[in-house]
Amino acid sequence: MTGVLDGYRVLDLSIAMAGPLASMRLGDLGADVIKIEPTSGEWQRHTAAGGATGNRVNASFLSLNRNKRSLAVNLKDPAGRDLLTRLVHSADVFLQNYRPGVAERLGVDYASIAAVKPDIVYASISGYGETGPYAKRPGQDLLLQGMAGALYSSGRAEDPPQAAPYFLADAITAYSAFEGVLAALLHRERTGEGQLVQVNMLDALIAMQMQELTVRTVGGVRQRRGHEIHAHSYIRAPYGIYPTADGYLSLAFADLAVLAEVLQAPELARWDAEKDGFARRDEISAVVGARLRTASTEHWLAVLDARGIWAGPVHSYDEVLTDPQVAHNGSFVTYRHPTEGEVTTPGFAFRMSATPPAVGRPAPTTGEHTAEVLAGLGVGREEIRRLIDDGVVACEE
Repeated sequence: MTGVLDGYRVLDLSIAMAGPLASMRLGDLGADVIKIEPTSGEWQRHTAAGGATGNRVNASFLSLNRNKRSLAVNLKDPAGRDLLTRLVHSADVFLQNYRPGVAERLGVDYASIAAVKPDIVYASISGYGETGPYAKRPGQDLLLQGMAGALYSSGRAEDPPQAAPYFLADAITAYSAFEGVLAALLHRERTGEGQLVQVNMLDALIAMQMQELTVRTVGGVRQRRGHEIHAHSYIRAPYGIYPTADGYLSLAFADLAVLAEVLQAPELARWDAEKDGFARRDEISAVVGARLRTASTEHWLAVLDARGIWAGPVHSYDEVLTDPQVAHNGSFVTYRHPTEGEVTTPGFAFRMSATPPAVGRPAPTTGEHTAEVLAGLGVGREEIRRLIDDGVVACEE
């Protein structure tokens, strides 16, 4: 069974997370993704998240680069740029996340690539946009989270803003780019026209907050953090992660009258959820928090569930890996890698009945497919050897 994008070719010149994750999703759906990386290997190969370096390929790179082939080529060398130009003729998508101005210097900006392949779908990812006062700022995940506004919507007023404990900006930008490329490919199927798709991390994070920011722009309601536990300034109390006698649980959108009975806290029943849930948020949260500390997480989850109150456990990664629903869903995939052995990573965000995503290739080693890709361009064995000797390309023997 082939993927829905079987027959499409993607040239991925991106680094770090947002671009590689977007192109990996295209590869999961069957596209032939060729990772164009320097002869020394892409930056992410040498930067190990959490110190998980692996044998030859670190965990960060493995997580973002399955279903790709690696062509290791020096694009600063004219011979290297010529090889890329020849590949562009057979490509459907060109993806890069260079700093502003770099693509132009290398001759791989949209105008240059479209001159070679007019119907190309060209995706350009940036931190803040490719022009404007912030265009040259570093587009790093934490910096973008700080700029996008949401960090003042949760927690206590006296606490510092708390960022998401995962690369939220990179992930939402990757999915935005994935979405934009698919839409542009559909347009090309209908009209034969290629186009430029521009995605920036700041806009992606702002667009993700469509409800919250519209509450501010249309409703005129400002963010207001209280002094008790609360996870979202625009949602009524109780809403948050609460300590129990032996751990934590999450609690959301509880009927205060029912919660009053379950927690044996009659004062909760005197308050109206919609009106007082905002106006008296700290008082409600304080009562709930005090009661939840008196018994175990297991106890509270059982009694809350029995009364139809929305509550759940707060998992560590170890607990996610052993959760029965995660196992049932097949949320992780496991495959063999030639240097890293058995690799388990998060799988696919959606299912498809006719053309499901799949792992067809493990994350490549640097230049693992250089000879294969160049042979597909008609480059002979002697020329490939000369290119290797001249340092234009690197090839995994």
